[in-house]
Amino acid sequence: MNLSLVIVATMTGVTTGVLFGLLDVPIPAPPNLAGVMGILGILVGYRLVEYFDVGVSLLSLLKV
Repeated sequence: MNLSLVIVATMTGVTTGVLFGLLDVPIPAPPNLAGVMGILGILVGYRLVEYFDVGVSLLSLLKV
């Protein structure tokens, strides 16, 4: 894993969070543990598909 990419992604998230807070805009995700776990679940599911090498290329099915 590229550490600099993780740092840039984290800083981007923090900057976005600060902007949302300053503008008093609600964040576009549940601001609690359930929201974080949902995002983590998406990541785990994606990695499982990659690990077991199963999946379908939607673009090739659509012939794009």
